Amino acid sequence: MNDGRKEIVQVIIVLVALVFLIKLFSIQVLDNKYAELADSNAILKQIDYPVRGLLYDRNGKLLVYNTPEYDIQVVTSEIKQLDTAAFCSVFRVTREELKLKFEELRAKKEYSPVKLTTFLTQLSNDDFARIQDRLIDFPGFYIQARSTRSYTTSAFANGLGYVSEISKSQLDRDTTNTYRQGDYIGQSGLEAYYEKYLSGKRGVRFKMRDVDGIDKGSFKNGELDTLSVPGKNLITTIDLDLQLYGEYLMQGKAGSIVAIEPETGEILAFVSGPSYDPNMLTGKNYSKNFKFISSDTTKPLFSRPLMAQYRPGSIFKIAQAMVALQEGVITPETRIVCNRSIINCHGSHRNEDLRGAITHSCNPYFHNVLRRMLNKGKANDPFTDTRIGLEEWNQHMRSFGFGKPLGIDLPNEKSGLVPSPASYDKAYRGRAWKFSNIYSIAIGEGENLVVPIQMANFAATIANRGYYYTPHLVKSIGESGKPLPAFQIKHFTTIDSTYFSVAVDAMQSVVEGGTAQYRAKLSDIIVCGKTGTVENNPPLFDHSVFIAFAPRDNPKIAISVYVEDAGQGGRAAASIASLLIEKYLQGGTKRKHIEDYVLRGDFD
Repeated sequence: MNDGRKEIVQVIIVLVALVFLIKLFSIQVLDNKYAELADSNAILKQIDYPVRGLLYDRNGKLLVYNTPEYDIQVVTSEIKQLDTAAFCSVFRVTREELKLKFEELRAKKEYSPVKLTTFLTQLSNDDFARIQDRLIDFPGFYIQARSTRSYTTSAFANGLGYVSEISKSQLDRDTTNTYRQGDYIGQSGLEAYYEKYLSGKRGVRFKMRDVDGIDKGSFKNGELDTLSVPGKNLITTIDLDLQLYGEYLMQGKAGSIVAIEPETGEILAFVSGPSYDPNMLTGKNYSKNFKFISSDTTKPLFSRPLMAQYRPGSIFKIAQAMVALQEGVITPETRIVCNRSIINCHGSHRNEDLRGAITHSCNPYFHNVLRRMLNKGKANDPFTDTRIGLEEWNQHMRSFGFGKPLGIDLPNEKSGLVPSPASYDKAYRGRAWKFSNIYSIAIGEGENLVVPIQMANFAATIANRGYYYTPHLVKSIGESGKPLPAFQIKHFTTIDSTYFSVAVDAMQSVVEGGTAQYRAKLSDIIVCGKTGTVENNPPLFDHSVFIAFAPRDNPKIAISVYVEDAGQGGRAAASIASLLIEKYLQGGTKRKHIEDYVLRGDFD
């Protein structure tokens, strides 16, 4: 009997011992909280944030730089008899705000009383100068140096983008585990697209402290410290002087300007109007200013060169001409009577060849041209015949970069629309359709949609006589001197290069004797261009559109201009485009009357 009791007692002792051993193993090995409690009295881990890369224009002018800002971090276990009145006075917060800060701090998922946790954010240099000598009065509080973005100019805001604190959803998508709550990340524009190059790599420093929390120098002489790696600088393709002039001309207007160097695809100017001052989206006023800007009904955050989708209007007739020549349904000498009973037209022309039809923007001519392309008699009925012809037309149009994102180095690029048989099947819900249902696409109306960047690229393609480089905004990452590989590839259209001479001749005639002669013609530079007047929703005026390149031979600049609700393309858009061409090629304008006309904004 006694032996049985003895065995039971021994079993209980063994079980109790096992429980203590398991608990001890958990404390010492599995759970690092107790190790942190022991180490926290002596060692402080601080993040060394990297310097974000700078941005320059193509001529070396600084666009974006960094200015210091400071966060206040806290280890709550080290706080000893906090003098709240003094703290509120030094840090300029109310007692209620201080109480709320502590409540928010302890509610954070990552909160630990022995870890550094961010308490106050985005203190300026002035704030830091005011508090640095008083921080010793508040044990447990530490300064964390950081930096924020600053801008030398208000120009190019929609291209540069902005930086702000990473969101929870972005953290959840970060499979690389690079970012932490409170980190800054590029949210739009170049800041977002080139984030991995600009952001750099964080470092860490371990500091020793005494029992009073006073810094005693590096732990183990810095053996465990790692240095931060600064982000790479970006040399953009933007010509700041041209960009500023474009934004000056677009004041008070809605629309866009995109200028490209044809031989490289480098974007010289990227203007979205209205825009905003990027300095408003930095520092502690970011949230308030972002709410203000995003609620503006003129949509300054909406990047029109990249995201606005318009009907192309008559500028699409050049692409129609190139496709028709390639398909062999017309020649440059083909004449078609301007029969206005079929579709309305303008001007006094009557029986033009292809060059003349482009020069005078003849609607009946291009109605007839599209009919010939879509109805070639390849099938036994007009419905199937139109389907076959439209599919061929669609493939040619897409080779110009229409109907799909070009792949520019900015997020949120829209694709536009080049109609296909599938898109009409969807629109007509299975009902039959043929040329007579879709002929308005012949003159750039109907279901056609283009993005301004696509039209500037189209002008560059004509300037190059049949190929383009994907438009891009960065010409060098760091010291490489090169853009990303995707922007060094030539993209050829499906159109034979010999046919582009017809487009070039016609576009020169448009400026010298056609719809753009009064405001786009320059005395000593041959400008090749095409006007467009894009239908708008009544009672609003039509959109004014113009594409161009110059000089005719060895072109240096290609451009598209959209001015919303401004009427004929030969007025607002042609004027702005020619002024920018003159500015870029000659350093300024000799036509002050045209500049004044644009600035007045009266385009009747």
